[in-house]
Amino acid sequence: MDFVAIVMGSKSDYKVMDECVEILKKFDVSYEVVIASAHRSPNRTKEYVKQAEEKGAKVFIAAAGMAAHLAGAVSAMTTKPVIGVPLKGGALDGLDSLLSTVQMPSGMPVATVALGKAGAINSAYLAMQILALSNAELEGKLKEDRVVKAKNVELDSADIEVIL
Repeated sequence: MDFVAIVMGSKSDYKVMDECVEILKKFDVSYEVVIASAHRSPNRTKEYVKQAEEKGAKVFIAAAGMAAHLAGAVSAMTTKPVIGVPLKGGALDGLDSLLSTVQMPSGMPVATVALGKAGAINSAYLAMQILALSNAELEGKLKEDRVVKAKNVELDSADIEVIL
């Protein structure tokens, strides 16, 4: 079964990553969620990536704050797409996690999304776009979602617009 594997460095990260989970649920996309730290539990992280691949994970989403090496560690362990979600926290309020997620050496790609809640949401959408490359039903749902979003912009504008 194809699914998205969501890995986060600590339980507190779930407050933000729940946004990702809710989007995947909305589109009926299968997912797993685990806590595995690149620093505090590297063996757990390595074993999870291996097991997830064997079970059918097609995309990994890795979320972490502060030093945020989780996405890079996951990328080093798989050839599946890895999406990094940098999270706020620490003395630099997320800048450190953004930089450590986006600054990967050549050959170890991590698709890095926005910091925090927007990143959690966009990670779900990007994972679904990757899955939709071989899933026409999911592609159709994503296209319909875009139509709804566009219509909502028009409706919001109609409430306040003034055009001469």
